[in-house]
Amino acid sequence: MSSAPEIHDQSVAALIARYLKSQGVKRIYGLCGGHIMPIWMRLDAEGIQIIDVRDERAAVYMAHAEAELGNGLGVALVTAGPGVTNAMTGIAYSHVARSSVLVLSGLPPVPQGNRGALQDITHTDLVRSITRYARTVYNADLALQELDEAVCRSLGQGGEPGPTYLDFPVDVLRRRVSPAVELAERFVPRSFNSIAPNDAEVRAAVELLWSAKRPLVISGRGAKFSSAALSELLSRLGAAYLDTGESKGLVPESHPSVVAAMRGVVMKQADVVLTLGRRLDFQLAYGSPAVFGDAKFVRIADCAAELRDNRRGEVEILASCDLTLQAMLEVAAERTPAADKTWLENLRQQHQERSEKLSLSMRNAKPGSDGLMHPNQILSALRDVVDDDAILVADGGDFLSFARVGLPASTYLDPGSLGCIGVGTPLGVAASLVCPDKTVVVATGDGAFGFNAMELDTAVRHNAPLLVVVANNGAWAIEVRDQIESYGKVVGTRLKFSDYAAMAKGLGLYAERVERAEDLKAAIERALANRPALLDVLVTPEAVSSDAKSGLAWVPDLQALGTWDEAEQQWRQASFNP
Repeated sequence: MSSAPEIHDQSVAALIARYLKSQGVKRIYGLCGGHIMPIWMRLDAEGIQIIDVRDERAAVYMAHAEAELGNGLGVALVTAGPGVTNAMTGIAYSHVARSSVLVLSGLPPVPQGNRGALQDITHTDLVRSITRYARTVYNADLALQELDEAVCRSLGQGGEPGPTYLDFPVDVLRRRVSPAVELAERFVPRSFNSIAPNDAEVRAAVELLWSAKRPLVISGRGAKFSSAALSELLSRLGAAYLDTGESKGLVPESHPSVVAAMRGVVMKQADVVLTLGRRLDFQLAYGSPAVFGDAKFVRIADCAAELRDNRRGEVEILASCDLTLQAMLEVAAERTPAADKTWLENLRQQHQERSEKLSLSMRNAKPGSDGLMHPNQILSALRDVVDDDAILVADGGDFLSFARVGLPASTYLDPGSLGCIGVGTPLGVAASLVCPDKTVVVATGDGAFGFNAMELDTAVRHNAPLLVVVANNGAWAIEVRDQIESYGKVVGTRLKFSDYAAMAKGLGLYAERVERAEDLKAAIERALANRPALLDVLVTPEAVSSDAKSGLAWVPDLQALGTWDEAEQQWRQASFNP
């Protein structure tokens, strides 16, 4: 049996590893295979940690968490053919989330191309629509240039940030690179662009916002580096504030501008809306006048996708949110805002009353007729035990609806606008490796957990100290309710109350099955003391989430939620009868 060709220090594979190290990459996530073995071994030689996973989509999810929590670049390495096709859901997730992920893969040797070689498929054709850059590198001396370009594109330098993709025929990975093309300028660490705002546009934004009676600020992905400036602007402007899943925890709950529990009311009442790096997507009613009324918009973002979608702004500033907010604060100086203090105070009071009512109702949530606890009791127990600085990963369909509202977090990850359930455990594994000094809790439904449950094995092998809490209701609950109410029968949406604790124990985790609410607190404390850990908590499928009530399951025609859809229908119809 012949041995594999030598992978020498001047090979393309070695160059890839050295380049990634120059970019501050400490770990990559992947699943090994022959077509990427040269890169795999050179990464190890360079001291870059390899987190080997059980499925390639999980590798990309983990790279996504690395990018989001490490504030830089996440890297996934997947093998050819099914390795890439498996990874595509993860790539799509990062594409919609605009997350800076680099995906690397391999191909059969060039002499075997188009001859029916093992795993020979044109990957770039498959991933091009969900990446910012997708290339196959055939020339060894162009590898460094292509790597540099892919990383810059992923970080949003000159465009929208998001995933990029490169693959290399395996014989190219083994080729020598001419030292002459290894220019030092290519190894300079890349980062997110800081785009300074236009002075005239800043002044126009200040004029509009400081003249508003009921200003509202909504933050998204692009505001992630703007916490201090945003908090100061809210205080000085007297604006109401709404976060979204992309920016949860950016402004502390204690800030007097936070009115999340009054989301529908404040969206309707605001007269000027400032969006910070946030698309006006289905979660924000597409910015429709049917929901936002006559409000004027100010849009600030560092990429066009978050600047002009669905609604144009009276002022639009293509710049970094943090720099723009700082400039606005300087321009506003001692200027007195026109904001109605009473309006904000009333909203804040109602927000606090609703939040306290929710907290009490969660604690006292009644079990179902089946005797199983309400999912809110899990969340209430977690609120009592888990520290405020924890990283929360929420996952699921129905259960996500409870967790999104019921669990506050300073750092938060979830399935995002793609609705990509199943991300929970992989995101949690990576989060606990990136931030080992923080408590990481994955709160997931049982259906979502099943997608990537085997990544518990990854957690054990790499000592990832996360806690996974599975709300086990034996169903795809939101779909079950929709089928019963809309069709009168349940088809293919029931699951078993499977023993996930037994599964976790078999994979080497500390695990318990919890069936009584009074046992939750002590079980959570034991699990936190023995991470990685899993709690399999039996909950009633009879609990009705806000998403189940809203119409999200049955997908209205014009808007995501039933009440918004009705408002949109009425608003459009009124234009025919002025």
